[in-house]
Amino acid sequence: MTSTLRNLILVLISTFFFSNSTNAQPRKGKFINITAGLGITASDYEEDNVELDGSGFYAQGEYVWGITKWFGLRPYAGVIFTSPAKNTNTDQPDYKISTKAFLLGGKARICAPIPWIAPFIETGFGASIGSFETYTPSTNIKKSGIVTHVPFSFGLALGPKHNIEAAFTYYYQSSVDQFCGAVAVGYSFPID
Repeated sequence: MTSTLRNLILVLISTFFFSNSTNAQPRKGKFINITAGLGITASDYEEDNVELDGSGFYAQGEYVWGITKWFGLRPYAGVIFTSPAKNTNTDQPDYKISTKAFLLGGKARICAPIPWIAPFIETGFGASIGSFETYTPSTNIKKSGIVTHVPFSFGLALGPKHNIEAAFTYYYQSSVDQFCGAVAVGYSFPID
């Protein structure tokens, strides 16, 4: 737990250290990016023969610093609230999965700065603070507190100014045997 917090602090300090010489992707300047969408939660075990998921709401804000037009750093804060899907099979126990958490961390983005459509991929490190439940044939976890996650996103920055985004975003939370994420759309606006 201590090393996780130390790593998170190092990522955030490194991100802030590079802030004076950076620009947003794939445009110049500093930006705020706001995204919202359909939140999802699912088990990360393939051996479970039960299709299990939860759905709900997702929102996130990012401060964008682009070091170049194709590489940038993005500290983020967000929330995800998912509830278990109803089990319609009466022969199975009431398996369920859900996440209610605040998300905090930093990501690095690699982007292809193509006019009008800029595909991107990003990953990083962060922490989820909240409550997590994973009840499947092979797992029975109910936990509250802080868990680490690894964010992974891919999508498109759209428009002549690349200020609209459509993305699939995931947060792998291995300590609670689940991942959460979203199908989200976002908007970036300059702050300088």
